[in-house]
Amino acid sequence: MSKKKVIIMGAAGRDFHNFNVYFRKNENYEVVAFTAEQIPGIGDRMYPPELSGPLYPKGIKIYPEEKLPELIKEFDVEQCILAYSDLPYEVVGHKIAWVNKLGPDIRFMGPKNTEIKSKKPVIAICAVRTGCGKSQTSRRVNQILVDMGLKPVNIRHPMPYDPDLTSQIAQRYETLEDMDKYRCTIEEREEYEPMINMGVILYAGVDYGKILEQAEKEADVITWDGGNNDFSFYKPDLLIVIADPHRPGHEISYYPGETNLRMADVVIINKIDTADYEDVEEVRENIMAVNPDAIIIDGASPLTIENMESIRGKRVIVVEDGPTVTHGEMPYGAGFIAARKAGAIIVDPRPFAVGSIKDTFEKYYHLENVLPAMGYGKKQMEELQKTINNSDVDAVVIGTPIDLTRVIRINKPSVRVRYDLQEIGKPDLVYVLTEFVKKHKLK
Repeated sequence: MSKKKVIIMGAAGRDFHNFNVYFRKNENYEVVAFTAEQIPGIGDRMYPPELSGPLYPKGIKIYPEEKLPELIKEFDVEQCILAYSDLPYEVVGHKIAWVNKLGPDIRFMGPKNTEIKSKKPVIAICAVRTGCGKSQTSRRVNQILVDMGLKPVNIRHPMPYDPDLTSQIAQRYETLEDMDKYRCTIEEREEYEPMINMGVILYAGVDYGKILEQAEKEADVITWDGGNNDFSFYKPDLLIVIADPHRPGHEISYYPGETNLRMADVVIINKIDTADYEDVEEVRENIMAVNPDAIIIDGASPLTIENMESIRGKRVIVVEDGPTVTHGEMPYGAGFIAARKAGAIIVDPRPFAVGSIKDTFEKYYHLENVLPAMGYGKKQMEELQKTINNSDVDAVVIGTPIDLTRVIRINKPSVRVRYDLQEIGKPDLVYVLTEFVKKHKLK
């Protein structure tokens, strides 16, 4: 029987994981190519033999997704796997029609074939959209576990953007210098730096089977920190999902975010301190309609801004977390809200943009008043730096979760915005995690 020829359509994350756990040793299939979308500059690379395994001794080529029609024809492909996240259902429908028009079946792989079972209890933090607040929720969950006397090890959804994937097979982060060692992008630093500063060991990479084996050796409990609105790579014993009332309705209209919502044990409606009441209640009603058994926690993301008085009345450019305001489709983030509350004059960054930063504004045309902290590689970091330094402003408001001045040089005063999860009322995460610890006899 001939092997079924497959292309995996991804964005350097879920696509690689699905291959590793389902296709790598599966002799019924031949994965002839990966295609890449969403993340700039990740096409035209190679999934190396060190990761692809004995069935693929030459590795597997990665192409831009736009080349899908010619690849399907060249390799006589029978099946395409859609393996990336944060897509509105309308776009998912267009992808289905596109692939079917070209001939192959299109497949969406679920938890049964892709989640790995851990020997240790797993708490997964996922979301219905990019930018809902997974990071601060993950920090809160890990801190509560530490306060209980447990040792959590955090495993982060992949962001393997380095051209040399062999250097990213299984990465362990304990110090800030480890981020330099692994040549981390700004997006990676936004997720890793706060957790490292908390003293929690973090793992990431490409091969999440190997990563789990290493993490289990030093963990009482595994915490999964999701990316975009993807579901967990590990089978969770507790699934916490974040929803965002600034984008009401998105929790039931984006793939695979609704999958997370339907599977959740706990749903946190975040940012209710800055959202309209009607939008909060719309999200609450949607949760109850599709997952009436979930515990619902109300949450806020209170903002603190250093030296607030220093930007009052001043012209500022606002730098935000990149994924939140690009494919997360938010027109603003924490930095914008904080700058407005501080009485700053927010300046449109678009006239100062150069290179790929200018391209980003052309692609994500909903952006007007914020600058996404794009930094997928050294060249783009340099272009971000030049864009900021070109700007005709008095100061820079940094709304990303990292100290941006560690990776780029800013030629004008800057202030940082910080935000953490704050549960409102009961039930809260302390209650949920206390019950979890009792159930799994972790103490």
